[in-house]
Amino acid sequence: MRTIVDLRSDCVTRPTPEMYRAMAEALLGDDVLGDDPTVKKLEALAARMLGKEVALFVPSGTMGNSICIKLQTHDGDEILVEELSHIYTHEMSHLAVVSRVLPRPVRSDRGILDLDDLKRKLSRQSIVTGQTSLVSIENTHNFWSGRVMPLEHFRDVRRIADENGLKVHLDGARIFNAQVASGVPVAEYARFADTVMFCLSKGLASPIGSIIAGTAQMMEAGRYVRKMLGGGMRQVGVIAACGIVSLETMIERLADDHRRAKRLARALAELPGVSIDPAGIDTNIVIFGLNHPRFTAEQLVKALWEQDIWSLTTSPTEVRFVTHKDVGDTDVERTLDVLSRLLAGKEQR
Repeated sequence: MRTIVDLRSDCVTRPTPEMYRAMAEALLGDDVLGDDPTVKKLEALAARMLGKEVALFVPSGTMGNSICIKLQTHDGDEILVEELSHIYTHEMSHLAVVSRVLPRPVRSDRGILDLDDLKRKLSRQSIVTGQTSLVSIENTHNFWSGRVMPLEHFRDVRRIADENGLKVHLDGARIFNAQVASGVPVAEYARFADTVMFCLSKGLASPIGSIIAGTAQMMEAGRYVRKMLGGGMRQVGVIAACGIVSLETMIERLADDHRRAKRLARALAELPGVSIDPAGIDTNIVIFGLNHPRFTAEQLVKALWEQDIWSLTTSPTEVRFVTHKDVGDTDVERTLDVLSRLLAGKEQR
């Protein structure tokens, strides 16, 4: 049986044995009608951890972000997003299609918004422009190699938002990675945002699901938008049960993913044709540049695939590895061995 090292994403994990047991034993109701006890337990736990009034379970992070933006904007508004943010580049243009807003990208220093540029991009409604109504922060930042955004940056953005009557949304798909890497509790990040989204199905290893959180009034409206988008699920406690296991047992182990990512980065930095700064790897995402005479990024990914090591490109010159609970130390060493042979031009055996 082939052994695959799947480094494409931390979304590819399999449920733990405890999750399978929790699914089998979950108490169920109808979540659309508001009486699934397992979903209620998950939502209450998530709200407490984030320091928010109410949380809402949703099928995906993209839907969660979409709901949060929809709740805090009006048709024709403008919102400020970091130029490589996932919500802007990789979420099927829901900003334009669902919320009907104009995203205005802001320059950054590896994900940290340029505050002067943010201020320049603010817009007041006029005969030719829409009103800026919201700013979004991503933490950790996917396409800046899982960088953790400093807490001070949240304070700065919140101050500017308050001075200009803006809401703040936190795309915290991997917010618990940020907590483990920085020591800053997720509630500290969340208190500077009006709404928060995080994924249970990434590093926390649930098979499905994300959480959004905010005020009780906002999340009640969120239930309506969730149903409108097709996210009203019925006996969904069988999935929510995994989310409870994730929040109770899967957070601290994220440190192992971070350690393995740093190991990958340090070794990659020594390989021919690879460009990466290991000091820039905060969490579990490793993006490295490739300038090699034998491989483009796409060709290298294909060559790795043929050796049962799966990864993705993020640009014509960059490759991404993501560590997670189903990638162990031996998988990391195998990946590095195959890579070193490929880039050195040695035949694979």
